[in-house]
Amino acid sequence: MIALDVAGRPPFDGDGVLRWLGARLVPGVEELSGGVYRRTLRLAGGPGVAALEPRGDHVRVTLALTDPADRDHAITACRALFDLDADPAAHNAVLAADPALAPAVAANPGLRAPGTVDRPETAVRAVLGQQVSLAAARTLAGRLVAACGAPLPEPDGALTHTFPAPEQVDAHAIGMPHARQRTLRELCARLADGTLALDRDALLAIPGIGPWTADYIALRALGDPDAFPAGDLGIRRGAGALGLPDDARGLEAHAERWRPWRRYAAHHLWAA
Repeated sequence: MIALDVAGRPPFDGDGVLRWLGARLVPGVEELSGGVYRRTLRLAGGPGVAALEPRGDHVRVTLALTDPADRDHAITACRALFDLDADPAAHNAVLAADPALAPAVAANPGLRAPGTVDRPETAVRAVLGQQVSLAAARTLAGRLVAACGAPLPEPDGALTHTFPAPEQVDAHAIGMPHARQRTLRELCARLADGTLALDRDALLAIPGIGPWTADYIALRALGDPDAFPAGDLGIRRGAGALGLPDDARGLEAHAERWRPWRRYAAHHLWAA
């Protein structure tokens, strides 16, 4: 067992990260209890489990690893998940210049944009989440994990599997429309054989992946600070709540003033 405190630049809204992750928990892979987020990790030396607990301006990270040599990779993944390398002063200055966002920035200057511990996993989950609710996306991901994920040597509480690698994903194993199954198969085939670079243009070249999916993957998996899925229903609703255009085209035009930090604007809108 490895335990250490991992710091980020203050201010840091760790509770906001927990709320975001808690709404998207995949059964068998993730759990949130008592202010501690736990999840399995698919690592080179074998499966691991990470427990992350925000404490003020840092996160207490506890790792249970099959191979201690995976320590640095696991810590880097945890930093990305909680966006601990962000510099809030940089994006706050730009976003607060817009009167529509200024109150949200003032209320939560430590907002973070959660990333990922596994880029292919996030890409797969983005496809599972196309045109369905968060609850439905969680259900589909849970089915995929149960059918295709690698079981842990022993269950660790509610954690039972690692999320399947691209080559392990069987699109037929879960109930999805045929068109989305084809998209998932193509995505995973290209991830597995190394022919897909996870960038927006390459993703858009896959049939069934449109701007929302590509932008969401860029925001979560790639940590692109300017990624902005303007067509996302939650973002559009948040924009309307703040008196901003709530249609994708109008919102995208308004969002030009938030460059190059639209990723953080997206999270303020989701929070709204």
